[in-house]
Amino acid sequence: METPTDQSAKFDPNPFGFDLNDAEAAHAPQDSPAFAAPNPDNPPWGVLLGIGVTLASLFLLLVVQLVFVIPYVLSFHTFDPIQIANIAKSQRAILLSIIAIIPAHLLTLGVAWTVVTGFRKRPFFRTLGWTWSPRLGLWSCLGITLLLLGAAQGLSAIFGDPETDLERMILSSTAARYTIAALATFTAPLVEEVVFRGVLYSGLRKRIGATWGAVIVILIFAAIHVPQYLPNVAAISAILLLSSVLTIVRARTGRLLPCVAIHFFFNGISSVLIVLQPFIERKFPPPPTPPTPGALVELCAHVFNKLF
Repeated sequence: METPTDQSAKFDPNPFGFDLNDAEAAHAPQDSPAFAAPNPDNPPWGVLLGIGVTLASLFLLLVVQLVFVIPYVLSFHTFDPIQIANIAKSQRAILLSIIAIIPAHLLTLGVAWTVVTGFRKRPFFRTLGWTWSPRLGLWSCLGITLLLLGAAQGLSAIFGDPETDLERMILSSTAARYTIAALATFTAPLVEEVVFRGVLYSGLRKRIGATWGAVIVILIFAAIHVPQYLPNVAAISAILLLSSVLTIVRARTGRLLPCVAIHFFFNGISSVLIVLQPFIERKFPPPPTPPTPGALVELCAHVFNKLF
C-alpha cells in the first residue's frame, strides 16, 4: 500500500523559494541533470545502497571511537584485563569516545553525500527533499516536539526512570556533559535524519513501498538506540515514539526538513535540560529522603540501649 505524500508527478523541490545552497544546481542550465528536480520518494539509489549507508554509519562510529580510545589505553602499558577495563571506564576515555563521534558523523555525511549526489551528478539537499511541507512548517514541528517531550515525561512517570549508560556518560565529567549536549543538538539530528529518513527510507520505499519501508526504519532507528538506554523502559519507549513520528512525517509529507526540525527541537530542548540540571539541583535541592521504617526502629533501639 502506498502512502500519499505532498509530492506530485511534477514535484517542486523548493515551493517557497528558499536558497538550498546547492551551488551546482544554482549555476547549472535548466536542461542539465543538476537542475532537474529529483523526487525524494523515487531516489536514484535502491535498498542495498540505503542499507549500506546505514551500516557504514554504525561501522564508522565504532571504528573511529576505537581509534581515539585504544591509543589512550595503550599509553598505560598494561595488559591486565581488569586495569584495561578500568582505564576504558575512566573520565578521559569516556570523553575521548564522545569526541570521536564528531569525525564519525562527518565521515558518515561524506558517505551519504556520495550516494545521494552520485559524485556531484545530483544536488544533495533537493534530492533528499530538503524543503518544508505546505502542511507542516517550523511552528508545527515545534508543537509536535513539545507533545513528544510531554509524552516522554508521562512514560517516565509510568515506568520509572532508572539510570542508563548514557546518563552515566553524562555524569562522568562536565566536559562530557557539554560535549554530549552539543552533539545531540547540532550533529545527531542532521546525520541520523539524512541516513535513516533520507537515504534508507527512500531506498526502501522505492523497493517495498511506504508502509513496510516506514516500519523497518522505525524499528531499526529505535533498535540502535536501545543499548544506551537500557534498562530504562520509558526512555526506550520514548525513542520508539520519536522514531515513529519522524518516519510517519517523512512518509506523509515526502520531505526531510520537517523531520530534521523535530529531531533538532527534541534533542535541543533535552540538551538544554542536561546542561542546566546541575544548576537546577543546586538551586532547588531535592528534599531529604525520610528514613525507612526499619531504619527508624533500629535508630530508636540504639538510642534506648544508650540511655538504659
